[in-house]
Amino acid sequence: MSSKKRAEIRRSLAFRLTLWYAGVFLLSAGIAFVFFLYLITTTLRGRTDQDLLAGVKSFSTVMARQGMEAVKRQAVLESQAAGEKQIFIQLVFPDGRLFSSSNMSYFQHIPVSIEAIRRMLEQGEPLFATVRSPDRSHEIRVVYARLGPGLVIHLGQAMEDLARVIDAFQKVFLVVMAALFILAAGVGWFMARRALSGVERVTRTAQGISGGSLTERVPVRGRGDEVDQLAVTFNQMLDRIETLVTGIKEMTDNIAHDLKSPITRIRGQAELALTGEGSREEYETMAGSTVEECDRLLAMIDTMLFISRTEAGVTQPELREVDLAAVVADACRLFQALAEEKRIRLSCDSPKALTISGDIRLLQRMLANLLDNAIKYTPPEGSVRVSARRVSPHQVSIEVADTGPGISQSDLPHVFERFYRGDPSRTQAGAGLGLSFARAVARVHGGDITAVSPGAGSVFAVSIPCRSA
Repeated sequence: MSSKKRAEIRRSLAFRLTLWYAGVFLLSAGIAFVFFLYLITTTLRGRTDQDLLAGVKSFSTVMARQGMEAVKRQAVLESQAAGEKQIFIQLVFPDGRLFSSSNMSYFQHIPVSIEAIRRMLEQGEPLFATVRSPDRSHEIRVVYARLGPGLVIHLGQAMEDLARVIDAFQKVFLVVMAALFILAAGVGWFMARRALSGVERVTRTAQGISGGSLTERVPVRGRGDEVDQLAVTFNQMLDRIETLVTGIKEMTDNIAHDLKSPITRIRGQAELALTGEGSREEYETMAGSTVEECDRLLAMIDTMLFISRTEAGVTQPELREVDLAAVVADACRLFQALAEEKRIRLSCDSPKALTISGDIRLLQRMLANLLDNAIKYTPPEGSVRVSARRVSPHQVSIEVADTGPGISQSDLPHVFERFYRGDPSRTQAGAGLGLSFARAVARVHGGDITAVSPGAGSVFAVSIPCRSA
């Protein structure tokens, strides 16, 4: 494995999680080792103390029944029976003088403690102590106890069993813990890699997107865990980004198409003016035409900016109480002449008053765009109907219906997109922003707009929230 690969592994989150898991395991193992070592030591030491107390009780019984000489003989017998390397028995007077003793050749560095005898006599109960002989590798447990008037027993037992058990425990514990540590590290690495596999999928998808593919999506495993939630959220964000990027691309293409013709006309008029061959009237006509083209371009740019700000959620309409019925009636009167010119019947159906909270300028422009669109695509002898009504205590609806050729089902989902026009020849006048603007106005008021075309004619319905009546 290369040094670069090893460095990448060391920097990975999975490696750090595995180290953290292994560290916690080692700490837990250390605590467990100390606890069990203390438990074993305490248990075996308690058992040794019980054996020593049993010996003291046995000697006390002999002392009470047969006297000091019998105790002396009993001490020799007990020492020989148990093994002179395992126990020692000393009978001493309270001042520390030796009365009798077993073979102390293996315990010669264990002296009688006058201080321990004094403390035992003051407490009135046996006194235990743990001592270590320089010539022995294990500890020795001793007890001082009173056998009777004027006699103290100093009884000791080698703790070789405890030393062997602890040594075996340490070896077994270390071997088992080493095996468990390797197993735990492997399991920890596997679990960390498994837990982070979802994050790696997100990373691979992001890398694919950075390469220019906006169609990449993070696979969702369907477990409903945090990784799936991250994948779903990331995919939703990608859907939004793809929609925005696609919209920007389409808008850029359409802007280039719609700006090319007027800019070409403006340039042609400017070049003609530079030749100086025209009359004053021709120059005035060209100047007026140039102003009209510039006004149309500025209006289109303002509309695009409004739509973009609305989609970004930064547009703040100037809200106040508006009589929507009056706005609808005014719009119908404004377009009545145009409708009559095209021999189209324009009708208006609205209540006397329909109050909402809205921006009257935006609402007027929205209705103007919808009416202009309806009249534009309705043939002579056709009809356009505008209606406004309250559909619920908290919502009003404006409908603009026409008897035009309708909208194809393939075009219907796209009619509110900027610069979208179903006619491939693009021969209809306009920049293709009217319906996009209408949707932006509806949404900035907290509503929306829908289009229905059953085959002949179209119906555009705007829903806007209002106060309850």
